[in-house]
Amino acid sequence: MELKNELVGIIHYTLRNDEGETIDTSAGEAPLEYLHGFQNIVPGLEDALSGKKVGDTFNVSVEPEQGYGELDPSLVQELPKEMFQGVDQVEVGMAFHAETQNGMQTVEVIEVDEETVTIDGNHPLAGQTLNFEIEVVGIREATADELQHGHVHSAEGCGH
Repeated sequence: MELKNELVGIIHYTLRNDEGETIDTSAGEAPLEYLHGFQNIVPGLEDALSGKKVGDTFNVSVEPEQGYGELDPSLVQELPKEMFQGVDQVEVGMAFHAETQNGMQTVEVIEVDEETVTIDGNHPLAGQTLNFEIEVVGIREATADELQHGHVHSAEGCGH
C-alpha cells in the first residue's frame, strides 16, 4: 500500500536544524500517526511522504515556505505592560493565546522591560529549513470518524 490522501501514515522521524541539532524526534517513543492530505503535518513533509511504502526510509529538507513559513516581522509587536494585567510576572519565553486578525494565535514573549512587553507570533521554527529523517512504519485505512474530523484518533477517541 502506498501512502496517499485519506490514509493514515505512521512514521518515525527525527527533525534537525541546519546546524545538525535535534529539534524533535519520535525515537524511543510511539511513532507519529497523521491523516495524509489533511494538512496535519507541514506541506513539504507531506509531499515527500506521498507514494511511500512501509519500510521506506529517507531524508528530506523542507524549506520555510513549505514548512512553518518565513519569519513575518509584522508578527513581532511591542505592547504596553498594562495589557498583561493579572499576570504576576511576565517573563521571556512565556506563551499566551492572543486574538488576532487571523483568529486565536499563540504568541511568545521575547523581551520585557519596565514599560513594554515584546511578543512574537511567528512559529518557533518559522524561517528555518527543516531536515527530517523519516521511516515509514505503517499505513492504514482511516476510519470514517477520522476522515470526518480531519485527524487521527487515539484509542480513546478525540473528544469531539
